[in-house]
Amino acid sequence: QVQLVESGGGLVQTGGSLRLSCAVSGRGYSINAMGWYRQAPEKQREFVAAITAARSTNYADSVKGRFTISRDYAENILYLQMNSLKPEDTAVYYCTQGLYSGGTYVPQSWGQGTQVTVSS
Repeated sequence: QVQLVESGGGLVQTGGSLRLSCAVSGRGYSINAMGWYRQAPEKQREFVAAITAARSTNYADSVKGRFTISRDYAENILYLQMNSLKPEDTAVYYCTQGLYSGGTYVPQSWGQGTQVTVSS
């Protein structure tokens, strides 16, 4: 059983930055892919970014060039550095652990989420 605990969310102005962290406990961190999803009010949950065990990454087009996903194996932490934030980035952000199937990241475990609010 894996546990995922996010932190680092908050309120920031347009153009600002935030770094989300996800502390991972349990089995499989070093061999599994990890990712971030988000859900804005009244919208479906959407993929943000993912990273393989070998640190290959992929991003949603909406965040490419602004967000960076990374992982620390020594501390078992997943990060999401978010720069040049926009009001449309406002959402609850979820840390996930999963796998790649047919080239697509498939989340299997979810954290409780952390709120990010970007004011205009």
